[in-house]
Amino acid sequence: MPHIIVKLWPGRSDEQKIALADKIAEAMTEIMGIPDKNISVSFEEIAKQKWTEEVYNTDILAKESLLYKKPGY
Repeated sequence: MPHIIVKLWPGRSDEQKIALADKIAEAMTEIMGIPDKNISVSFEEIAKQKWTEEVYNTDILAKESLLYKKPGY
């Protein structure tokens, strides 16, 4: 606990994803006090043409009350 899922458009390298996963885990440890060994991070690549249907409508609009950082689009 916790498991963090990052949804993004395709095109980032494995090196970029690893670096981001490390930074996310580092922030969770620093801010929330969770040991690094308890954190998992995964990436789901969503095609640009499917973003509105699969992410924006279902994860952002439908769950707006859960957002702590809202997109500017």
